[in-house]
Amino acid sequence: MNRNALVVAAIALTALTACGSSATKSDTEAEVATLTSAGPASASAQARSAAQRPRERLDSTPEELEAMMVPYDKCMKERGAPGKDEFAHLTAKQAEPVQAKYDAANKICEPQYYPLPPWERDPTNPESRDFAVGVVKCLKQKGVKYVEVDDDGLSYALGGDQNDKRSITKGMDLIPGCEREVAAKLKK
Repeated sequence: MNRNALVVAAIALTALTACGSSATKSDTEAEVATLTSAGPASASAQARSAAQRPRERLDSTPEELEAMMVPYDKCMKERGAPGKDEFAHLTAKQAEPVQAKYDAANKICEPQYYPLPPWERDPTNPESRDFAVGVVKCLKQKGVKYVEVDDDGLSYALGGDQNDKRSITKGMDLIPGCEREVAAKLKK
């Protein structure tokens, strides 16, 4: 290392240690100004936003889910997003601008207010695939003949290639109980 590099390193080290000196009482009471970006949200801001979003539970009632949707629905309405009923009577060509308006509002509202899935089915949960496998195993043990983990690794495919009505019906009835059962086993 040449002499100039050593001098620069020594100056940098001195500056860093000066920044880490102990604070006096007046230093701790002073407010520090920070800069915030008006641009796209940073990863930490997105994480804070996700932390503030409500999270569904496996045993959430329809009423609880409806209550969780209120802030999202309000956000969408404030941005002029069309309601579900506005799409019903439109042709495909008429629906395009309405869909574009909906998509623009959803891009803003979903990351802030749309409820997160139950942790057991959350794609960010590294154990979510294990959970899905456990639920499928439970369903098979309870007599659902055609069931497997779907391609997404999080949900369940019922009915098989034959679209077996009995497997679909029985599976839909048994999924909530199997999910609770598997979740309880995984928490132990």
